[in-house]
Amino acid sequence: MMPPPMPMDANRHNRRAARHSRACCPVLAVLLLAVSFAAGSCSKNKQLVTDAVVERDSMSVMTTHGVNSLISDSGIIRYKILADEWLVYDKRNPPYWAFERGVYLEKFDTLHRVEARIKADTAYYNTDAEIWTLRGNVHIESLKGERFDTQLMYWNQKTQRVYSDRYIRIEQPERTITGYGFDSNQQMTEYVIRNITGIFYVDESEEDTVGSEAKGDTAMAVSRRDSAIVAPSASGGG
Repeated sequence: MMPPPMPMDANRHNRRAARHSRACCPVLAVLLLAVSFAAGSCSKNKQLVTDAVVERDSMSVMTTHGVNSLISDSGIIRYKILADEWLVYDKRNPPYWAFERGVYLEKFDTLHRVEARIKADTAYYNTDAEIWTLRGNVHIESLKGERFDTQLMYWNQKTQRVYSDRYIRIEQPERTITGYGFDSNQQMTEYVIRNITGIFYVDESEEDTVGSEAKGDTAMAVSRRDSAIVAPSASGGG
């Protein structure tokens, strides 16, 4: 049996629905494309923001040229800094100052006398740990007139210690001491040389009794209070 023919109104309704469906397809495609583009744009914007934040954290927040500054602590002037360039990175972890074009420092005592003069090709200061890292042609001159030369030196202001594991040359008024490994108070008046390689007196005619005993030892303590060298003997005695 054949199905009854559909009413005229139903045929017109189906044709209208088909035309509406075909008309909606391009609109939906455009909407989907717009949503996809917007999602991609948001992702790119987020990446740009992230890159900008990372770049901001890696940049210095302050760059100063021709530096001639006095640094105070608790209202007392402690240091003088001379440098061609001073970079401050306070967003880094850890935050630090950078003196990559050389630095000259003067440290003052409580009477505003120059306690030590320091020069280096490069210097970094960790502001959280309060540690200076001095690199390249490091030269320190103490209040007593002694001169210390090395390629790497650390200065911990919290512990008030100056130290290095590199080769060091120390010039005193009457002799020059060379060796590896160094630890000192920040006044550079009491220090230890871990591995002595030589002691050379200014007056070569002076009998080098102390030097000949100390040269083979692994460590030597030097105190400038009495200009004495304290060198342990091979048997462990003083």
